[in-house]
Amino acid sequence: MNIAVLGAGSWGTTLAVLLAKKGHEVRLWAHRPEFAATLSLERENRRYLKGVPFPASLQIAPHLEELVCWSEMIVTAVPSQALRETILGFRVLDLSGKILVNVAKGIEIGTGKRMSEVLLEVLPGLLPSQVAALYGPSHAEEVSKEQPTTVVASSFSLATAEQVQEVFHTSMFRVYVNTDIIGVEIAGSVKNIIAIAAGISDGIGFGDNAKAAIITRGMAEISRLCIKLGGEALTISGLAGIGDLVVTCLSRHSRNRYVGEEIGRGRSLDEVISQMNMIAEGVHSSRAVYELSCSVGVDMPITRAVYEMLFQQKPVQQAIFDLMTRDPKQERD
Repeated sequence: MNIAVLGAGSWGTTLAVLLAKKGHEVRLWAHRPEFAATLSLERENRRYLKGVPFPASLQIAPHLEELVCWSEMIVTAVPSQALRETILGFRVLDLSGKILVNVAKGIEIGTGKRMSEVLLEVLPGLLPSQVAALYGPSHAEEVSKEQPTTVVASSFSLATAEQVQEVFHTSMFRVYVNTDIIGVEIAGSVKNIIAIAAGISDGIGFGDNAKAAIITRGMAEISRLCIKLGGEALTISGLAGIGDLVVTCLSRHSRNRYVGEEIGRGRSLDEVISQMNMIAEGVHSSRAVYELSCSVGVDMPITRAVYEMLFQQKPVQQAIFDLMTRDPKQERD
């Protein structure tokens, strides 16, 4: 299959390498032409995925429109807040018969839209059955080393999800399917915010009790928003839910947990972000999800606390005190 991978960060590069090794014809596109030229010359992404050489068949494609026309499947691996701008570059093209697989995790600021909604809004004629999401606990650092990983391919169309499963599935990259793309996208986006909270807990020096509370009550927030928006509660107990939440809250590879940890140690958000060479999606998503939760009337206290600490300069200790001293509630309220 001819597969275009849009976005040459660590995850986009990892998937391009995985697909090329499986025997697909894969072309990788980078937003910056000079970076694309470097990738083509060095045959390795030394900036975002050092030590993983490109298979000989993997090509770097400089021209977005030509790449889209050539492809049968398009993998969107650009940051979530850049997805709309990226796909505007080929909105006039005929996408009939193509499958778009989004792997970026986030909610769009200003619109509150999931990534599949952005794709369907921007690209005329694109059908819901052509759109899929590939989410789950899958750090690029481990997938690129062919360590065992499981993810979920989700689409409104079971046939589409199964086709994505067939394309990506390998002996070390196991792909499950489901048709609850709403739940998968909500879970995969909100977990990054909860991971920031978990990192803040680590940075302050709190222990396992606090981490367990953040993960568990974070799941409750994800579930409430998921159900409110039409997703299925069962999805939250799967790979895109608890699976991705646990790995993002605990892993040393997690950029979102790292941001939180540095905030917990007293550094400012601007200072932390300025010293990172990759995007922590939870930073942007905390604003988007907080605004979305307010608009749909879903109580998300951890999300609100993260938003207030990141964007309203609320002191960390005050945010924790406010969380812990809320009115007592039933666990399943």
